[in-house]
Amino acid sequence: MNAKNIAAAGSIVLLAACAGTPVEPLRATAQLQPTKGSKTFGEATFEEQDGKVHAVIYVQGLKPGQEHGLHIHEVGDCSSGDGMSTKGHFNPYGKPHANAGTPERHAGDLPSLKAAKNGRAKVDVMLDVITVAPGPASIVGRGLIVHADPDDYKTQPTGNAGARIACGVIRAE
Repeated sequence: MNAKNIAAAGSIVLLAACAGTPVEPLRATAQLQPTKGSKTFGEATFEEQDGKVHAVIYVQGLKPGQEHGLHIHEVGDCSSGDGMSTKGHFNPYGKPHANAGTPERHAGDLPSLKAAKNGRAKVDVMLDVITVAPGPASIVGRGLIVHADPDDYKTQPTGNAGARIACGVIRAE
């Protein structure tokens, strides 16, 4: 076998090996920290799979038994102390604010957190409007906000969910 044939055979072996290697999904995380005067904190993971994003968000220090609004906001900046530096809901397609289960909604509209008696809540959901990959719907570099009150899913453009009690920046892993 000459050098050319050896190189070609090596390339075929490498390509075959790569074809069988599973591709790691794109992931992003956020550490939720309390805003001034709050004790609410948590963590979130976002994993892109098959054209959707699997979001798992754990939050503690919530008012027991209450719903709390949860949104992705435009800017990943929690420096203001009250979460207002994250600006408005992430809405790259100019849609109205609505429930996360409806097709016509902000990209940043997420299901509400429902706190248990111990003040903890978890959201585990597949989302179809956002991406972790770069592009107009990418959530990387955006803010994740937990609100003090339930989201009414009607009031435009915020859902009337009240003060921002926890804030985190979504970062690629």
